[in-house]
Amino acid sequence: MQINKLADENLFRLCKVYGGRALMWRAKFTGLLPEVFKRKLYVKKGFDSIFEFAKKLAGLSEEQVRLTLNLEKKFEKLPELKNLLVSGEVSVNKLARVASIATAETEQFWAENLKNLSKSAVETLVRDEKFRQAESDVVVGRVGLFEPQGEGKSLPGQRLELSSEVEEKLIELQQKGINVNELLLEFLKKREIEIAQEKEQVSQEILKKEEEKEPTRHIPKSAKEILHQEFGTKCAVKTCKKPSASIHHKVAFSITRSHDPRYLVPLCKEHHELEHAVNWQYQDIRSKRMQN
Repeated sequence: MQINKLADENLFRLCKVYGGRALMWRAKFTGLLPEVFKRKLYVKKGFDSIFEFAKKLAGLSEEQVRLTLNLEKKFEKLPELKNLLVSGEVSVNKLARVASIATAETEQFWAENLKNLSKSAVETLVRDEKFRQAESDVVVGRVGLFEPQGEGKSLPGQRLELSSEVEEKLIELQQKGINVNELLLEFLKKREIEIAQEKEQVSQEILKKEEEKEPTRHIPKSAKEILHQEFGTKCAVKTCKKPSASIHHKVAFSITRSHDPRYLVPLCKEHHELEHAVNWQYQDIRSKRMQN
C-alpha cells in the first residue's frame, strides 16, 4: 500500500484504525505493570526502575505508571474495577475518575458504566453522584437525572448576575417597603404557569398534526421554541452548567412516535449519553428477567 496515494478520507480512516489499536494495546500493557512491579521483573531484565521499563517498552510517563500502581492498591477490595485495570479493558484515565467514589456496594454500577461510557460522560456522572451524595443519602444509580435537587438550595458555584440597572430598581423598591423576594417569586411563578400553558397548547397542536401525518424524526420548531423558553440554552439537568447539545425524548421516539414537548428535554452531550446508557442498562436487565 502506497500511503502517499491514499485519499484524505482513507488516510484519516487508517489513522483512526491504527490509533485505536495503539490505545487498546497501550491499555493492556499498562494493566501488566502492577504484576511486573510485584515480581520486580524490570530488575531481572536489566532496567533501573519500573518507570524506565514502562517508558522504553511503551512510552509511558512516570505519572502514568504511578497512577496505575496507586489504582491497583486502591482497587484491592474492589475486584471488578481491579479486573478492568489489569485486563486493560478500561483505560487508567477513566478508572481514575471513579477511584474516589466507588465502593464495594457500587463498584458493579461503576464497572458497567466505565465499559459503556466515554471519559467525559464518566466525569459528568461522577460529578452528579458526588453532588447528590452531598445533598442527601441516596443510593448510586437509583436517582433519575431530572429529580429535584432540593428546595431552596443553590447549586455549587452558582451566582446571580444582575445588571446595575436591575439592581438599582430592586433596591429602590425595597427602600419603599416592597418585599422584592415576594415580587420576584410571584413573577417566576407566573412565568412557570404561562410556559406550562403554552407548552400544553403546543403539545395539542403537535399531537393533532401527528395524528394526521406520520411524524419524522425532525423535531417541530414550535417544540424547540417552547423548550428554549423553559430551559434557555443550558442542559436541563439542574447540576449541569453546560450548553445543551441535543433534545432528548424521555421516552424513545421509536416507541412513542411523537415529539410531544411535555416529554422532551434539552441535554448536553454527556448527559444525553448518560440518559441513553440508562436506557440500555434497563433494556438489558429487562431482557434478562424475561429470559429467566
